Amino acid sequence: MYKRWYDKDPAVSLAVSLLRNASIENQYKYAEFIVKKAQENGVRLESNPLTGAFNYIMRRWYDNDEKLAEAFEYLQKSSVEHQKEIALELIHLIQDS
Repeated sequence: MYKRWYDKDPAVSLAVSLLRNASIENQYKYAEFIVKKAQENGVRLESNPLTGAFNYIMRRWYDNDEKLAEAFEYLQKSSVEHQKEIALELIHLIQDS
């Protein structure tokens, strides 16, 4: 059983790990890439005033930064197929940087 949603797919898990170990400047660049790709696939985020309170309780490493938290929310709301597609493209982007 998986503890984290992104560990269900090895490609997504690797992409998250590589992103986490990148410099903050590159993390922002990769976060923008994730948001752009998810939006191209039709993902939209709902505005919810309780999200901030929920994230405060469920602190994850990427919740400490609004840009990263938003990118991960887009990725998580993407279909499993799109998560993998975005992850594979992100891995290539990180490797080429």
